[in-house]
Amino acid sequence: MAQERPNILLIMSDEHDPAVTGCYGDRVVHTPELDRLAAGGVVFDGCYTTSPLCVPARLSFTAGQYISKCGAWSNSCWLPSADYPSLPRILNEAGYDSVLCGKMHYDKTRRYGFRDLIAKDENGFLKTGRGGRRDPASTAMGHKSWEQRTSQFFVGNEDKSRVMQLDRRRTDVACDFLARRGPHDQPFFMLLGYIAPHFPLIAPDAYFRRHEDRVPMPDLPAGWFERLPTNYRQLIYGFGVNRDDRNIVKLGRELYWALVSWMDTEIGQVLATLRGSAAADDTIVIYTSDHGENKGDHGMWWKNNMFEHASRIPLIVNWPERWAGGQRRAGACSLVDLTRTVAELAGARVPENWDGHSMLAWLDDRSAPWKDRAVSEYYAHNISSGFAMLREGPWKYVYHTRMNQEYGPEQELYHVERDPGEWANLAADPAQRERVTGMHRALATELGRDPEEAEQECRHDYATGYAR
Repeated sequence: MAQERPNILLIMSDEHDPAVTGCYGDRVVHTPELDRLAAGGVVFDGCYTTSPLCVPARLSFTAGQYISKCGAWSNSCWLPSADYPSLPRILNEAGYDSVLCGKMHYDKTRRYGFRDLIAKDENGFLKTGRGGRRDPASTAMGHKSWEQRTSQFFVGNEDKSRVMQLDRRRTDVACDFLARRGPHDQPFFMLLGYIAPHFPLIAPDAYFRRHEDRVPMPDLPAGWFERLPTNYRQLIYGFGVNRDDRNIVKLGRELYWALVSWMDTEIGQVLATLRGSAAADDTIVIYTSDHGENKGDHGMWWKNNMFEHASRIPLIVNWPERWAGGQRRAGACSLVDLTRTVAELAGARVPENWDGHSMLAWLDDRSAPWKDRAVSEYYAHNISSGFAMLREGPWKYVYHTRMNQEYGPEQELYHVERDPGEWANLAADPAQRERVTGMHRALATELGRDPEEAEQECRHDYATGYAR
C-alpha cells in the first residue's frame, strides 16, 4: 500500500537528446534500464526544455519560472536571491526532505532549499552575471574552442573521464541514501543530477564497440548552412565547428551513443537499489534531462538552439501504484510544467507567480484537456541576439530578436510532423502570415512580455553583472 505522500526520485541527466534512447525509437543505442522504466510508466513525446543550456534550464526548473522571468540568462547567472521561492523550498514546507545528489550547476554559495548529499563535489561555480553578443556580420571562428572540445573525443575508461568519475560517485551516494531509507521516514524529494552524456565525449571501450560503425551520419541537404538563421550560423562560428571533418563527426556521434548507454547502466544501479529498498512501492521515479544535444545535426554541436535535437528532452514518469505502464502522451509540455507536477504530487503550495501547469490530471487520464504548448528561450553565449520558441500542436515558431539596425528580427516556422528535419522554414510564406502573427502573440502572452523587451533587459544585466 502506497503512503499518502509518495517519495519522489527525479533523475536529471545533462545534454540527452531523447531521440538517442530505445524507448524513443532509436534502434542502435543500448538503453535497457530507461526502456524498462518507460515500459512500466508514462512517456512524454513532446517535452521541451525552458532553455537549451545547462544553468538557465536548471534554474528555471528550480524556480518554476521561465528564464526571462527569473533572470537565468546564461551559465553565469543565479536566481535573484538566495531565498528565492523554489521547488525544494516549497516541498520542505510541505514536509519533504529535499536532497540534492550531484549536478545542478548552481552558484557555489546557493542551494535554494536543497540539502546537498555531496557537499564537497564540484557542483557549481561562482557566477558573474556578465555576458555579451557577437557581431551578426562576423565570420570569426573559435578554432581553439573546437580543437579543445574534440581533443576529448576518445575511447577511455573511468580514470580518463572526470564525467564518469563524478557520476559514479553520484550513483554510489544515491544508492546508499535509498538503501538506508526506512518505511516510516520523512518523505523525500531527491534530485539525482548526472553530467553524462554531456561532453567531454569519452566512453569505455565496451560501450563504444557496441555502437561503432552503427550510428547514422547527420543528413545535411545542399545549402543547409545558408538556410540557418543568423544566430545559428554565429553559434557555428563561435564554437569553431569544422563542418567538413566527417571523421570527427562519426567518432563524436558514436561516443555520444556509447556515453548514453554508459549512463543508462548507472541509472540501472540506482533503480535496482530502489527496487530492493523499503521505499520501493512509495517512490515515484521521474527521468528527464536539462536539454538535448545536436551531435552534428544541422551542422551544429552541443545545444544552444531550438531544433528538436537541442530543445526536446526526455520525460518518463513511473509509479505503478498509480499509473499503468506502456502509456504515452503526445502533447507539448516543458520543464516548468514538470515543476508544477512535482509540487502537486507532494501537496505543496505553489507561488502565484510561477509559470507552467500541473500535468497530474493528464497523467491520470490521457483524454484530460491539456494546453499542448511549450515555451523555450535562449539569451546566452555565441549569439547576436536572444530568441524564444513556442511549440503548439505540430507547429514550432521561433523569434530571433533584433540584433542591430541592419540585422533582425528573424523568424522560423516549422511543421514538425510533416518536416521532422526542420528544413522547410515557412515563416515567410504568405499563407502562414496569420499563424506567425498568432503564435508570436501567444509567445509574448505566455512570457508576459515580448521577447524584444526580455532581450533589452538581458543586455542591461550583462553590462552590469552581479555586485558581490
